[in-house]
Amino acid sequence: MDKKNALRAGALAAGTTLMMLLMSSPALALTRDDGDDPGHGLSVVQTLGLYVVTPVVLFVVIAGLVILADKSRKGTGKA
Repeated sequence: MDKKNALRAGALAAGTTLMMLLMSSPALALTRDDGDDPGHGLSVVQTLGLYVVTPVVLFVVIAGLVILADKSRKGTGKA
């Protein structure tokens, strides 16, 4: 009975995904709108800084704060 339910769930998920893809319309990003005034694009360095370096730095800072808070709590002897 488990295989039948798994097959049914897989078919439902695949069907739902297919219908969502077929029903979605394209973004039409190539068509410019009135009043559209895009700025200049980002350079490679700016893109890497924004989408790679910044999240890694934020992760390290947050993880460091959590580790420091955990160590300070263990040092007091309270649980």
